[in-house]
Amino acid sequence: MIRQSVLLTIVLAPLIAAILAGVFGRFIGRRGAHTVTIAGVAISFVLSAWVLKLLLVDGAPPVNEAVYTWLVSDNIRMEVGFLVDRLTALMMVVVTFVSLCVHVYTIGYMHDDPGYQRFFSYISLFTFSMLMLVMANNFMQLFFGWEAVGLVSYLLIGFWYTRPSAIFANLKAFLVNRVGDFGFLLGIAGVVYFTGSLDYQTVFEQRELIAANTMQIIPGIEWQAITVICILLFIGAMGKSAQVPLHVWLPDSMEGPTPISALIHAATMVTAGIFMVARMSPLFELSEVALSTVLVVGATTAFFMGLLGMVNNDIKRVVAYSTLSQLGYMTVALGVSAYSAAIFHLMTHAFFKALLFLAAGSVIIGMHHEQDMRKMGGLKKYMPITYWTALIGALALVAFPGTSGFFSKDAIIAATAAASIPGATYAYWCVLLGVFVTAFYTFRLIFMTFEGPERFRTDAHGHHDSHTPHESPWVVTVPLIVLAVPSLVIGWLTVQPVLFGDYFGTAIFVEAAHDTVARVAETFHGPGAFSLHALLTVPFWLMVAGVATAWVFYVKKPELPSQIAARLGPLYKLLENKFYFDELYQAVFARGSRRLGSVLWRAGDVALIDGAIVNGSAHVVGWFSGVLRRLQSGYLYHYAFAMIIGLSALLAWYVLR
Repeated sequence: MIRQSVLLTIVLAPLIAAILAGVFGRFIGRRGAHTVTIAGVAISFVLSAWVLKLLLVDGAPPVNEAVYTWLVSDNIRMEVGFLVDRLTALMMVVVTFVSLCVHVYTIGYMHDDPGYQRFFSYISLFTFSMLMLVMANNFMQLFFGWEAVGLVSYLLIGFWYTRPSAIFANLKAFLVNRVGDFGFLLGIAGVVYFTGSLDYQTVFEQRELIAANTMQIIPGIEWQAITVICILLFIGAMGKSAQVPLHVWLPDSMEGPTPISALIHAATMVTAGIFMVARMSPLFELSEVALSTVLVVGATTAFFMGLLGMVNNDIKRVVAYSTLSQLGYMTVALGVSAYSAAIFHLMTHAFFKALLFLAAGSVIIGMHHEQDMRKMGGLKKYMPITYWTALIGALALVAFPGTSGFFSKDAIIAATAAASIPGATYAYWCVLLGVFVTAFYTFRLIFMTFEGPERFRTDAHGHHDSHTPHESPWVVTVPLIVLAVPSLVIGWLTVQPVLFGDYFGTAIFVEAAHDTVARVAETFHGPGAFSLHALLTVPFWLMVAGVATAWVFYVKKPELPSQIAARLGPLYKLLENKFYFDELYQAVFARGSRRLGSVLWRAGDVALIDGAIVNGSAHVVGWFSGVLRRLQSGYLYHYAFAMIIGLSALLAWYVLR
């Protein structure tokens, strides 16, 4: 049996460490700050792994219990509670393991930064927030964790607050996520309206009641309540998991230090939306419209955001666009009811994406904070550990047979091919063509950074650069090696139980008619056969074509990309400007908001409040005082005359009444 004290320790250890590093960082120093935070996350990881072992090996029952009742209003209980089943335990282990690696890596990456203690406090607080989210057994705690990861990401993206670009990026992330969170909050309100409860189990038990109701958003048009609620919840996921059109904040989040880029993109925040939809599978399974919406949005993100990675030259932003694309793959899996495939890809992606981000950070250290891949090249001989670990991460990302990413990504493509839900054909072509795109931009990064001629010897003006690249210190390279291991082998160990077995049990619910994973399982004969069979499939050869094209463009004939870019003209410019989403939002929403604010300021603040209410009331008082002042002349005969007039008026009223 899993004790409540163990679960509280898992959650509170990073929180206590964050408080110690943040509040008392000046007293405990740098060593003290990283020691307590690493110890806190390490405790959480060890205990999370033990909880997973209890559930998976020892057969312990899932935990679903309240810890603290905060408020009861109209019979709606607002509680802090834990739901720890195999889905939760998997997320706990992934979050704490990746966070632990990032904490160790941060010692080397941030060692010269004056905000060292503050950064460790933030990333430990980030881990606490994500654990609260995934361990929640009710919508109130889910929303708390949801907002907490958003708040801490705001602090971390803008960590270098003296940079205007960092402040713009964290404000952008905060505002875009507020759009998604507004929809998310409305979805939770809909759940409470129809069920009268915030508790997951109670809500899931009444899902048929929600499905039987309708609502009118537009007068005269009936909508299924379950469809409206699920789409609203998914809007929240679109914000957190950066799905089109709420994706614009994620590439700009690269303004934060590299360790937090790895933590946001690999194991926390962006995966929150994927986890939430999987947790809400009993609701989503009742609405095909909601599932189709999820599917089309995910497919669009998977393909079109991958295209942007093909033209970007910032090493961190290329990896960021790959995150957008891979989140799209996970969302596609959710849309075809392959929830287990989505969570499986979430897990494998966490390892190899954290590896790629940390490898990019290692390159940035070795290149003395240079991030432009056009100024790199030939780093393989200078940074061998970074190169080989980055290559492992790249192979996993492109789904090379046998790597962890292969098992999860190919399963998603196969599940999409087996789906019959509206939008499945469009989604299939998006995820299939996305294989070529992913392979191209991933190995474009590898070839531009590590292969070919050395371009860092001279600057743009041909001047000699005295800086020589170097391998990163052990606190940077050890986390790379540790993450490279699961990036290679975790798929072999987990594909059978997690994807095709009954690992999730009742944690995930799938209607029989939607069970695409079961159809894929019919042709699964073990990880070895799955890997060998891939050599005969279209995705494998698209991957090979993508790698080969990148090799030709950036190793064999490096003059080709600029020639093709010149010929493509408008299309290349469209990709270079990220489909003009930023310009559109700046022109319509940002500028429109400023203009609306200006109108409200002039009409409301200046004219109404300052002019009519404040200054107007002052003018009225002044005018009335002037009138009264004329009555106070100071002459006795004026007062006597006024008294006679007044007395005459009273007598006349008395006589005539």
